[in-house]
Amino acid sequence: MMPFRTIVYELKDIGEGIGNMYRKGAESKHMHWHGKSHIAPECSLPPPPSPSSFSTVVSEQSRWANLPPELLLDIVQRVEASETSWPARRVVVACASVCRSWREITYSVVKTPEQCSWLTFPISLKQPGPRDAPIQCFIKRERVTSTYRLYLGLSPALTCDMSKLLLAAKKIRRATCTEFLLSLVPDDFSRDSNTYIGKLRSNFLGTKFTIMDGEPPHDSAVPLNCKLQQRDHLKPLLPRVAAANYNVGTISYELNVLRTRGPRRMCCTMHLIPISAIQEGGTAPTPSKFTNCYNEHASTTPISKGKKPRVEFGSAGTDDSPGSTPSAREPLILKNKAPRWHEQLQCWCLNFKGRVTVASVKNFQLVAAAEPSQNVAVAEQEKVILQFGKIGKDIFTMDYRYPLSAFQAFAICLSSFDTKPACE
Repeated sequence: MMPFRTIVYELKDIGEGIGNMYRKGAESKHMHWHGKSHIAPECSLPPPPSPSSFSTVVSEQSRWANLPPELLLDIVQRVEASETSWPARRVVVACASVCRSWREITYSVVKTPEQCSWLTFPISLKQPGPRDAPIQCFIKRERVTSTYRLYLGLSPALTCDMSKLLLAAKKIRRATCTEFLLSLVPDDFSRDSNTYIGKLRSNFLGTKFTIMDGEPPHDSAVPLNCKLQQRDHLKPLLPRVAAANYNVGTISYELNVLRTRGPRRMCCTMHLIPISAIQEGGTAPTPSKFTNCYNEHASTTPISKGKKPRVEFGSAGTDDSPGSTPSAREPLILKNKAPRWHEQLQCWCLNFKGRVTVASVKNFQLVAAAEPSQNVAVAEQEKVILQFGKIGKDIFTMDYRYPLSAFQAFAICLSSFDTKPACE
């Protein structure tokens, strides 16, 4: 039997060979994927290669596809345990690209960010972050193109070219609102593309934002009757022909008509995360894969106009336990952590633990807002779930943790970039 190190080296070559083959196919169709650090979507594959090249790859990988399941599981487990960060963690993704059996084993071995604090596959961006420590990211703003890029890492100065691009967003101003389109890649924000993730839409004043997910909120980890419904008086929409948008969160900024001193005040309502998620023993909805929105869940009506949904966590989910109460099934609400006034600096201050170095009205920390009847521990209410702040010109840090996902946290931070004259 070949040594484990030899097996790892050879599977790397196989993964790179398959990747090169797909990249050549993509170039023939003028599909330009810039950069080496973007997360390739699971459901977006380039056109298949020619029959001759495909047969060559099949013959080369057949011996790997026929490995005994016990040996294959041991190999993937060792690779997954040894590759704990990007860019080296791309070897784990290469394992899933070898063949179907390798992909199934790799998916069974790789844990969610809540369990391991690592981001591996694209679906990790829709899963809740870790409970113990936040995932540290940074955002780069490009004013000329009105784009925003979310990277995994401490800061550009420390990570240099080692940063991992997670998500990208493009700001589009319309007559009555502002929209941020979110994508897995930085050069394709079309809703018809498989890289489309969702969008953020503001009202006319820029004081209220709606987070819209491009995927339906139905998953095996979500209660079966957790529905997003339109109000009864709305007419049903036609079947979708492109990516739909599902209202998963609302961000509201408090008006500052009297121009009083102080930071922006915001309130975030996460419609699909119940307040029970931060209670003792609670869990947050965790999707396991991207669904095919064109064929599945046809009965679910997308929220295309930012209407507030009625969210019901029913008996099919984990929230309907014998000791559960109606308040436990209410949505999670996040609010600003109260800052303190610094007399010497003459400004409002928050403890960002060194992650924010430049004073800005955009800086914020969000904590859970819970009522006494909801039985949320004081420690959980004081825990910072999301913090965002400026560290340089057009460079911002974003640290998020359970129960928010990277997609939800990025959308909340994007709302801070829109102009809000009525709130400052």
